Amino acid sequence: MASSPEQKKSYHVSKDFKGVNTKANRTAIGEDEFSWLENAMPIGFGNLKITNNYSDVKISNVAVTWANTVTYFSNANIGINDYVLAFEEDGRAEYYNITSGSKGNVAITGTFSNAGVQVSQWENQRVLIIDPVKGYFTWDGNNTVSIGSISKITITNAGTGYTTAPNVTISATQQTGGVNATATCTVANGSIQTVTITDAGTGYINASNVTVTFSGGGGANAAANVTVISQPGTAIQSFSGRVWIANGRTIYYTAAGSYYDFTSISAGNVILTDATLHGNIQQLLSANNFLYIFGDDSINVFSDVRVNTSGVTLFTNTNVSASVGSRLKYAIFPYFRSVLFMNDYGVYALVGATTSKLSDPLDGVFPYIDFTKPVYAGQVLINNILCACFNFYYTGDGPYPNGTPYNKYIQAVFFEKKWFFSNQLSTVKYVTSVPVAGRINLYGSDSSNLVRFYVDSSANISSIIQTALNAMGDPIRTKQATKIGVEATVNGETTFNIQVDSETALGSTITLSNNITWYNLSGVTIPWQNNSSAIIPWVNGPGYSLYKNDAQQFGKYLGMTVTSNNPGYTLNTFEYEHELRVRF
Repeated sequence: MASSPEQKKSYHVSKDFKGVNTKANRTAIGEDEFSWLENAMPIGFGNLKITNNYSDVKISNVAVTWANTVTYFSNANIGINDYVLAFEEDGRAEYYNITSGSKGNVAITGTFSNAGVQVSQWENQRVLIIDPVKGYFTWDGNNTVSIGSISKITITNAGTGYTTAPNVTISATQQTGGVNATATCTVANGSIQTVTITDAGTGYINASNVTVTFSGGGGANAAANVTVISQPGTAIQSFSGRVWIANGRTIYYTAAGSYYDFTSISAGNVILTDATLHGNIQQLLSANNFLYIFGDDSINVFSDVRVNTSGVTLFTNTNVSASVGSRLKYAIFPYFRSVLFMNDYGVYALVGATTSKLSDPLDGVFPYIDFTKPVYAGQVLINNILCACFNFYYTGDGPYPNGTPYNKYIQAVFFEKKWFFSNQLSTVKYVTSVPVAGRINLYGSDSSNLVRFYVDSSANISSIIQTALNAMGDPIRTKQATKIGVEATVNGETTFNIQVDSETALGSTITLSNNITWYNLSGVTIPWQNNSSAIIPWVNGPGYSLYKNDAQQFGKYLGMTVTSNNPGYTLNTFEYEHELRVRF
């Protein structure tokens, strides 16, 4: 007698792997999408690859730690050396030299404020550091110098008897590595008429300790004093041969070709008066021949910087977004020919004058991000693919509804219109990208330790892969799962824990391994031992393995949750055998 249609076995195979989708219910996402992917990268068809783990950065086999609590984290390049920089709560800053593998001080305790510091780069000569209270500094790999510059020289005594212009000498800079200021003067009717700064200098801290002397010219008694400035700010960038500093709604810029001259005619400032800027400027970014100015909900660009015949700097200022911006200043960065940025409600790409949202698949995650904690982002090569990573503190349940909230830092990783999550070290608050030897690396730090992500292929890593709940072509009929299988390419001993899920329940855990167990006729396990009496496992592999098992689960929708702690494997296929049961 032929079996009834309800008893007919049907099969479903899934291997056209796409990214995670948290926007829709697990029963409504695409059959090749995932409701959660953690430390598993959906590279392509039949290629869901487990990521490499993080690795501690070490010097002489000792992990690199910072002296105090980190408050800001960035990178730099000086000469042939690449650095990771940590600014700390006690006002000091430290570096780790990636090129030489050494660690040292950028500045001692009390140099900087304990919050709000940012950096940029001037060629590969020096790091530019802006402090919202203490002003502008540079670091050349050896000396940290305050860009206390001479902004004004005031004549206090014009002197008498001058027949020619005397020489003007300004006392030496007050910091090692500073640049001495210089000036010239003019004479009229035997007295000093004007004093003109020819180089504003750097490294001047206290104007009362700076002297101006006049020598030669046949006269005497001329005297002057100086005004010292160090421009504070909340954002800094080098762009078009100048340094640009944002403070409030004002952007200050140096003279052409200078990183410290704020006094010459080609230097200046501009106040953004447009209503499109809500509040103050949040961040500056130099990329793609533009200087991007980010507000909370707007973006402007400066371009076409030039100097007119009078020596005055001109440029265009264009608003490219009057409704979308970002206050998350450390989650804004260039990615290919676009600028990616994260705000409180999504991740966006800015291409030219057009912003487009990239993070629709993460809409279910954003309500559970704690934006009171640091949000950082950067680029990194993972499996030889350039990815964008956003590091944030996540308070949701992850793949287990009504489970224990994560309450930890994770990364949302984007590439080729796909997303997945990474949870390599859940305490890391800060990340920064560093290109070294042609490859873009991602470094991270919690309050004290330095790590590098996605580099250790041998360390165990916890992965969670949760497929869609699939209707198997018929959402009306109930199915009974009878067998499940996963195909995987493994390097050695690999164990999976698999749950077969339905729309109403997560299944019991099935543990599958490619270990081979030897039994005698009595069913007793036969251990294999080497000469040191260590147990030797027998493994089916390396290479392709089919993990399969009987399953018991009912539902109109079926899916799998696959977890493992093993490194270096690739999932190739999810397979289901099921029987159709009742309608409705």
